[in-house]
Order: sequence, then structure tokens, then C-alpha cells
Amino acid sequence: MIKILKKETLYFIAILVVLALLQHPDLLTTPFARFTQIINDGNYFHPFLWTFLIYFIIGILRGVVKFILFIKKKSCEIN
Repeated sequence: MIKILKKETLYFIAILVVLALLQHPDLLTTPFARFTQIINDGNYFHPFLWTFLIYFIIGILRGVVKFILFIKKKSCEIN
């Protein structure tokens, strides 16, 4: 269970970093200015909300693919 939790946390953090860099490319050049703007605007939670939304959508897609592969495996066992 801990192994799965660590893996899913790594996925979440990877999505967070990719989304942050895609939406705010200035994080690579002037990260201090971006973090100062976040503090001034009070936008603390919106990165996590966006990340959770994308993580949830990817999770649904992963579940659908896993279910399709399960059905395919079961149908091959029957034949």
C-alpha cells in the first residue's frame, strides 16, 4: 500500500510540475517574481486544484484502459 501511495504521489507531483511549467514558463527564468506574485494575489491553492483535476481525468483514463485490458485478457482465456 505504501509503495502505491508513493508512486501516485510521484505522479501527482510530476503533473504539478509539468502544468506549472506549461502555464508559467517564467518559473524557469524568474521563479522569485512568480512566487512573490502568488503570495501577493493569494493564489495558494489553484495549482493543486488544477493538478487534482488533471490527475483525476488521467486516473479515469487509466481505469478504463485497465478494465479494457482485463476484459481482453478474460476473453482470451475463454477461447
